[in-house]
Amino acid sequence: MPMRIGIVGAGMMGAEIALSFALAGNEVRLHDSDATSVERAMARLGEVLDKGAARGFYKAEDKQATLDRLLPTPDLAAYADREFVIEAVFEDVSVKSEVFRRLDAICVPDCLLASNTSTIPISTLAAALSAGRRGRFLGTHFFSPVSRMKLVEVIPGFETAPEVVERVMEICRAAAKEPIRVKDVAGFAVNRVLHAFLIEAVRLAEEEVATPEDIDKACRLGLGHPVGPFELMDLVTNGLTLQVQEILHDAYGPRFLPRPLLKQRVAAGHQGRRTGRGWKAYGR
Repeated sequence: MPMRIGIVGAGMMGAEIALSFALAGNEVRLHDSDATSVERAMARLGEVLDKGAARGFYKAEDKQATLDRLLPTPDLAAYADREFVIEAVFEDVSVKSEVFRRLDAICVPDCLLASNTSTIPISTLAAALSAGRRGRFLGTHFFSPVSRMKLVEVIPGFETAPEVVERVMEICRAAAKEPIRVKDVAGFAVNRVLHAFLIEAVRLAEEEVATPEDIDKACRLGLGHPVGPFELMDLVTNGLTLQVQEILHDAYGPRFLPRPLLKQRVAAGHQGRRTGRGWKAYGR
């Protein structure tokens, strides 16, 4: 049965999470503190639907109906009627906590609340909520690009009710996602595997074992990966890659120490596709 869903954060992740739920027939509000971000997101989602239709992922005739279910929302107070709200803002405890304090004051008591954090423990974020809310709060970590990646890590916190975990997993399945339950630890499961891999890839480049381009090719052709590690970092941004590794390093020590070459790329402004230059140059 369709739900009233809200997404907070209109970046690449938040916008495509909103799209996935709208495609599943839900009414989805999309909010960002920067109104222009929502405008850009809506335009980008139209392009995502066009490309997806061309590749056979969606039906072209579903585009307008899907966009009609996406409601740009300048005032977070409109989330008072939402049944399920997912936060997808900047990966910072203080920023996310402020969002949850605001939602705590706005949403109805039985609203399900979730964070799309990729690294921050859910029980840490739960501290921003009133005690009565924490049983209905958990993590839902989607993967980029959300419109095509099926996995969702579902992470209960210390106080999350078991029935809430099951309900959220059902909601994800209804949106054509494949949820797995993961323990509440920094980085969860996938990012710990991924960033160990990315760190070693950058080390190979530093040691000139192979070029970033050839390492990408090796991982595509030798490991069957859809994209190589440097292509992936350019897609999600090198800044976010570094930020996640710093969080993992704080939690687990030297095995997740970010490599100097990645830090140099970020300091030089080589963020990836969005800026036109990352591990390689992109036409803009």
